[in-house]
Amino acid sequence: MARAATTSDAFNAIAEPRRRDILTYLAIRERQVGEIVTAVGIDQPSVSKHLGVLRRVGLVHVRRNGRHRLYRTNAEAIRPLHEWTASFEPYWQHALLRVKQRAEAKMKSKSESDRNTYKEKP
Repeated sequence: MARAATTSDAFNAIAEPRRRDILTYLAIRERQVGEIVTAVGIDQPSVSKHLGVLRRVGLVHVRRNGRHRLYRTNAEAIRPLHEWTASFEPYWQHALLRVKQRAEAKMKSKSESDRNTYKEKP
């Protein structure tokens, strides 16, 4: 089966790790391309290409400010991504609870072992 184009939807667009890096960086506030280049550490043509993909699927907006283009995330377009990933939250909550329970049981066991080791003998 052929892979869907990266511009077909938001899920395909964010399959590229550098695009996720760009979205994460833009989540704080809007930025110029040069700032994005510096932050994500890839060349300007690549950043522009990734921004083009993100813009075509609606994940980022662009506005002109004089000669500069400022990019920002489109929160409404990101909502389906958030809702889909949120469906896995119960799994992670359960997994984290199990980790916590194991750690607490291990600490309790160690504490009891330490107490038995250091008990004064009559």
